Amino acid sequence: LMGLKEEADSVREFVATRLSFDHDIYVKNFEITIRLLGGLLSSYQLTGDERLLKLADDLGTRLLPVFNSPTGMPYVDVNLKTGAVRNPRTNPGEIGTLLVEFGTLSKLTGKPVYYNVAKNAVVQVYNRRSSIGLVGTWIDAETGKWLDSDSHVSACIDSYYEYMVKCALLFDDQDFKRMWDSSRTALNRYVADEAPSGLWYGHADMNTGKRTKTWFGALDAFFPAVLALSGDVETAARLQESCLKMWNKYGIEPEQFDYRKMDVPGDPKWERFFLNPEIMESAYYLYHFTQDPRYLQMGKTFLDGLKQHCRAEVGYAELKSAVTKEKT
Repeated sequence: LMGLKEEADSVREFVATRLSFDHDIYVKNFEITIRLLGGLLSSYQLTGDERLLKLADDLGTRLLPVFNSPTGMPYVDVNLKTGAVRNPRTNPGEIGTLLVEFGTLSKLTGKPVYYNVAKNAVVQVYNRRSSIGLVGTWIDAETGKWLDSDSHVSACIDSYYEYMVKCALLFDDQDFKRMWDSSRTALNRYVADEAPSGLWYGHADMNTGKRTKTWFGALDAFFPAVLALSGDVETAARLQESCLKMWNKYGIEPEQFDYRKMDVPGDPKWERFFLNPEIMESAYYLYHFTQDPRYLQMGKTFLDGLKQHCRAEVGYAELKSAVTKEKT
């Protein structure tokens, strides 16, 4: 993509000839799927190097035991050599964020098992939604019992919704479209929050719908992109304006933001900034669908903030505090 062909070719050759997953180690299924499996699949699609697809297929096979729980929802960790699994305490985000990669692996290898197990896992979460249509933050993959009833679009749930929309589009899967449509209705009824400062999505109890927190954050800022992709550009645009206010408060966004106080919640740990790209992706999608130069200007605002506050001598640093701009 950047024209560094010689470097890219040498790295690809190194990976193709030296990478092995035959190691007696536990890996976190969610992380290795979105980074290594996704990376191998992207590289194969960019280059056509069959060795990369073979590695992806090998990795996928080693990850499959993770779904051998009583519910079909994946365990958190799997041993790449033995197939042993551990840690049933998981969340909708980690369960839902497998489908684009596993589905792509199915498409490219002709092996439906990858898509089927990943899809079933999401359906199992969806089937355990509350009577008002919401999911919680933590769930037990063995028992299917909810361990935390806090519902939101933030970390641990975020990509459960994102991948519903993306799989409906990417794989033309109408089941995911129906699941998204009913989930969006519940989110708009109980999680969305009209505040004096605009539209936000906060936190609510999954069983009662009662508001629990007026928090939104850097990770939540992916949601305008998902709304836009699903066809609701109007709501996406309103929410993106709120995201911009969160960014502009300190010239960079904090990890969490109380949109009633229009400031970071009390604990200094919520002032952190991890170089999150979500708010930029949302601006990108809104520009794609509207061609409104306002979103190009937002992109410039975000880039200027990164350069001003996060640039270090050899790259970019996370911030210990968006307020003080102290680098990590």
